[in-house]
Amino acid sequence: DGAVRLIDFMPPRGENPDIIRIIEGLRGKVSMQMELIIRFDYGYIVPWVRRRKRFDGLEAIAGPDGLILRTPVEMRGKDLTTVAEFTVAKGDRIPFVLTWFASHIDPPRKINPEHALHDTEVFWGDWAKQFQSEGKWRDAIVRSLITLKGLTYAPTGGLVAALTTSLPEKIGGVRNWDYRYCWLRDAALILLVLLRAGYREEAKSWREWLLRAIAGSPAQMQTIYGVSGERRLIEYEISWLSGYENSRPVRVGNAASNQFQLDVYGEVLAAVWQGDCAGIKMTDPDWSLMVAIMKFLESHWQEPDEGIWEVRGGRQQFTHSKMMAWLAFDRAIKLVEDCECAAYEHFDRWQKVRDQIHAQVCDKAYNPKKKAFTQVYGSEALDASLLTMPLVGFLPVTDERVRGTVEAIERELMQDGFVLRYRPQEAGVDGLPGTEGVFLPCSFWLADCWHLLGRKKEARELFERLLDVRNDLGLLSEEYDPRAKRQLGNFPQAFSHVALVSCARILGDEDRLLARDD
Repeated sequence: DGAVRLIDFMPPRGENPDIIRIIEGLRGKVSMQMELIIRFDYGYIVPWVRRRKRFDGLEAIAGPDGLILRTPVEMRGKDLTTVAEFTVAKGDRIPFVLTWFASHIDPPRKINPEHALHDTEVFWGDWAKQFQSEGKWRDAIVRSLITLKGLTYAPTGGLVAALTTSLPEKIGGVRNWDYRYCWLRDAALILLVLLRAGYREEAKSWREWLLRAIAGSPAQMQTIYGVSGERRLIEYEISWLSGYENSRPVRVGNAASNQFQLDVYGEVLAAVWQGDCAGIKMTDPDWSLMVAIMKFLESHWQEPDEGIWEVRGGRQQFTHSKMMAWLAFDRAIKLVEDCECAAYEHFDRWQKVRDQIHAQVCDKAYNPKKKAFTQVYGSEALDASLLTMPLVGFLPVTDERVRGTVEAIERELMQDGFVLRYRPQEAGVDGLPGTEGVFLPCSFWLADCWHLLGRKKEARELFERLLDVRNDLGLLSEEYDPRAKRQLGNFPQAFSHVALVSCARILGDEDRLLARDD
């Protein structure tokens, strides 16, 4: 009888990426077994494995990839698997260090796992201390900020939506997507969160990545990019993998990268404006790019698009998309109001377009019978993305149309105390079979709206319920099954953690920038 602790970590990146596990004996003795199954190219290629005494490890090679495992434990091969049996006694600390390297060069030198653990703890401890708030939910906010930092590719500043591909939105379903890329939408929202939390350097790096990624013709602006700004993210399916709990297909790449999504223009301009407010000022090339984007948007905002939910059932006149086009013009106007730059010449024209969009949304998107704004112009279906309407300042939360929209979403899109994005079978817009779980960011948005409406007790209760959804490490996926009590979708999800941080600050009345947005 006994107990052990498993300590898993990845040191801040140096020359080589390492995954380290240290097994610490807490009491008694524990018999343990280690299995390592190395398969490159999404499980397709079995590598060549050999011992490398010179480098003190077990090496696996296939094509461009190499791995080396170093541990004091004796290992052996069995059925194309590396295995080891060992005993851990109280006071033991047994390390396993797995390191990737390019296969055409020798494996990197050994690192000291205990030194690496110390350096990792110092790195993250110092980083977390930069967040100064001592509010009620500080720990939850810090855990989410750490997650966002961990999702960042340090060399470029690019931040992926999640670390996984094809974890299903419904077990056994087909709504399985590759989220290992950078979404402009996420980029903008994350920049706002980092600025509000005091992480100016990270926000600056992320903003620079964003501006590099979208450089070029606005007509060629994508919704999704690779971590270095790559644009060709061709989507294909991997037939030899059965998927998570038999949820097929497993996808690599994302075809949504070529969709037209109006809302990203609003999110990008909101992020640039917020950065400007925080002292991250626009340069001359930035102004030229912004003017080009707005010129493109002037002639395209009336077109249908695939929207925030990246539907695959054809373009529609999505209300949220039009609202975010309004936001793009509103923030562009704010940017040029106080500047002495050539872009000011567009001020009057942008004001007219902004007001035109606002009037059109209020006329065509509001359903008097439902007393709510609907998902698509002239439709009956609701969409929880419209909970962001008061959060971006399109209309105040006290407006009866906004209040009615919140109440309609409560009636029709709440399921077991959480919020659905929309009802796929009723809306008929996404072009996919099946259903999905409740959407965690939308549930945080409802808590935001309740708080702003003065329903603070309900808002806190919903927020606490959402915190309970997190796993033991404080991590969230994109969706949740309240009945099975399990998270769904790719993991950990940047969008959910951004929504958590924003909601915590709104509920704690710490989000002073919200008033500026309004």
